[in-house]
Amino acid sequence: MQSEIHTGTRITLFAEVLLPIPVHKLFTYRVPFEWNEKAGVGQRVIVQFGDRRIITGIMVTLHENPPTEYEAKYILEILDEEPVVSAQQLNFYNWIAEYYLCAPGEVLNAGLPAGLKLSSESMVQLHPAFDWETTLFDFSEKETMLLKHLVSGPMAYSDIASLLNIKSIYSILKSLSGKEAVILFEEVKEKYKPKKEKYVRLSEAFTNNHALENLFSELSKKPKQEAILLKYLQDVPVLHDSTVNKSGLRKNKLSTPEFSGSALHTLIKNGILEEFEIIVPRFELQDDEEIVDVTLSEDQLQAQQHILKEFEIHSTVLFHGITGSGKTEIYVNLIRRALESGTQVLYLLPEIALTTQIVQRLKKIFGDKMGVYHSRFSDNERVEVWNGVLNGRFKFVVGVRSSVFLPFDNLGLIIVDEEHDTSYKQQEPAPRYHARDAALMIAHLHHAKIILGSATPSVESYHLAQSGKYGYVKLSKRYGDAQLPQIILADVMAERRQKNSKGEFTGMLLRGIEASLKEKEQVIIFQNRRGYSPILDCEDCGWIPKCVNCSVSLTYHQYKHALVCHYCGYKQPMPGSCPTCSSKRLHTPGYGTEKLEEELKLHFPEAHVQRMDLETTRSKTGYEAIIEQFEQGDTDILVGTQMVTKGLDFDKVSLVGVFNADRLLHFPDFRSYERAFQLLTQVSGRAGRREKPGKVIIQTAQPDHIVIQHVVHHRMDEFYQQEITDRKNHLYPPFSRLIELTLKHTDKKIVQQAIAQLHQLIVQHIQGIRVLGPGEPMVSRVRNQYLMNMLIKIPRDSGNLAGVKAIITQQINSLLTQKIFRMVRVVADVDPV
Repeated sequence: MQSEIHTGTRITLFAEVLLPIPVHKLFTYRVPFEWNEKAGVGQRVIVQFGDRRIITGIMVTLHENPPTEYEAKYILEILDEEPVVSAQQLNFYNWIAEYYLCAPGEVLNAGLPAGLKLSSESMVQLHPAFDWETTLFDFSEKETMLLKHLVSGPMAYSDIASLLNIKSIYSILKSLSGKEAVILFEEVKEKYKPKKEKYVRLSEAFTNNHALENLFSELSKKPKQEAILLKYLQDVPVLHDSTVNKSGLRKNKLSTPEFSGSALHTLIKNGILEEFEIIVPRFELQDDEEIVDVTLSEDQLQAQQHILKEFEIHSTVLFHGITGSGKTEIYVNLIRRALESGTQVLYLLPEIALTTQIVQRLKKIFGDKMGVYHSRFSDNERVEVWNGVLNGRFKFVVGVRSSVFLPFDNLGLIIVDEEHDTSYKQQEPAPRYHARDAALMIAHLHHAKIILGSATPSVESYHLAQSGKYGYVKLSKRYGDAQLPQIILADVMAERRQKNSKGEFTGMLLRGIEASLKEKEQVIIFQNRRGYSPILDCEDCGWIPKCVNCSVSLTYHQYKHALVCHYCGYKQPMPGSCPTCSSKRLHTPGYGTEKLEEELKLHFPEAHVQRMDLETTRSKTGYEAIIEQFEQGDTDILVGTQMVTKGLDFDKVSLVGVFNADRLLHFPDFRSYERAFQLLTQVSGRAGRREKPGKVIIQTAQPDHIVIQHVVHHRMDEFYQQEITDRKNHLYPPFSRLIELTLKHTDKKIVQQAIAQLHQLIVQHIQGIRVLGPGEPMVSRVRNQYLMNMLIKIPRDSGNLAGVKAIITQQINSLLTQKIFRMVRVVADVDPV
């Protein structure tokens, strides 16, 4: 342990390091003397954690006080010259951790792109004491081959497997290690690798006229090499300006089929052309933004002026613009104003699907000032955006929820589009943050303005606006001459009685689709259930296949010809007969998007039907391909889950069909009516977004249901007033804060005992709260773990939210110290959605 912190004039520095692990503390490491001047808060460091683990952390503070409980290990490496995480970001990480009841390390793990963390790769090298002449051991053929290659230097495990052409090398390494011929070690590598492109240029000796003439004389009988050289001089006018030769030409421009690859190789080999690499951006953005004239209507101009006026009083404004009202055009003008004032802008979107259309529009306007950040990007692409924000290249970023962690230092404006969307809430793993609420805190830290935009605002945001805590701006007219769509209810029960239905399709919906297709218009069909059928059952004995790990039935996916669990991913082949009674009469009741797609193809064989759900959009460009085909008119009918409800703008959509509205209404959650209203309103808004009015057909067995009637008649204010009244009566948000505690364990009795005891502890120690439960959730077993949960309601006016959370954390820790409950996992979800 360090007893002296001064050695001569040198100061012994210690760093508190934040590590990306789920532990509620910082760890103290010693800074080597030679790095005292180099070390700074916010820089990444490599440290040893435990006996073998090498990990990347962030220095949070520097001081001269050695730890008293253990001897501090040395920092192994400081990776950055300048901080990659700012003091504001560290404050933000701490707020996330405290508010959402998680460890700061979990926030760091979520916030820092994987490409900025280091990975350790297992390596093998010859043992320093090994000598072929004196060793007493015999070696197999493969062992001998490996040892001979190791003479040239260390090798990675993966390279050894390729060399020896075997999958498992561990028995060989164990044998060689036992014979003291090799040693194993971990080589730390940085995950981020800049993108490099190969260029070629003319060797300096040939950049004058005389030398070039001689060169062409030599190549006169080598036409393939001569052609390459002529192409180079055509694209790089060396004779007019010899300085342009330094930049060279992309090698791939000379690697096309019209030129000989071997001839190019020969020119490089003979020193006529030089090959070199340069680092290039991964994003092909435009060099300069276009002057795109965004013409606002009179209503849009008034809304924009109203927002600016509200910003004089409030830092947060709720912008309530109906579907098709042109909110994006107003955002563009406000973004321009913020950028012209020298500040940064963050534009949040809930889904990658939404970014596709909007990014294409914004790229034309903002060019290379704009970065795009979402989880479908590779690690390297996300690091480039992170570094672009850090070095000032990107003043404006469009991204999904993880964008709140980017290293902004001068934010002036944040736009949270579709602020009501539940995709802004992170579910697994921790931190289970809500990006909208996190953005509000970032705006506070940066003294920035924030716009919450939506056609169907969340009940909480609407209430805060109505109570004067937020500014409120409403835009209730569609852009141009577009009208709100006509919403028609197709009574499922009545159509069945009249025998107008075909399967689960009402005659009204089928006729509507047919009419739209005849007019060469497009149709969107919304069904919030993916897969082919939600269940499979045997018509003779009633057998239903269940997941072996979870308490749910398996969903049939036709394109996989498999039964899949949507909770843990377990799958099994589709059986040919019932495993219980051997009957062949297996039935697939209900409709998922796959089954809808199949039946629509049967009803309309001439139409091109496409599906947009999780399965069809897994790839990085899946969304773009589907949306591009629909925009270009290649797709006639688009079937989708709630992805199709989110802000997409298509000119030719004249009909939207909602396949089953009733399923949205009867979900056991206090927000089910709000979600149903939002989804039905949003998906209806995809119809008739230009001059021609659109039509929406909603299939329902409850046409008189109050929520459906509110949607049909566009009665938004009345719906919100009803919801506010109900929530006030039952103490739900916005009149309370919710914390859901879920306990998990492989033994059902243990998890039941644990939650009973935790419930008792919380009720005893916290006054003025309400607790619902404990009880089993609808799905009470997931991944072989039994679940129990309870919901804590904390009145919003209690004024002691932080104190309540501290006691909850204390009681959870107290519970987990008991031997019987040490393996129980407790998940705290603050503000669950």
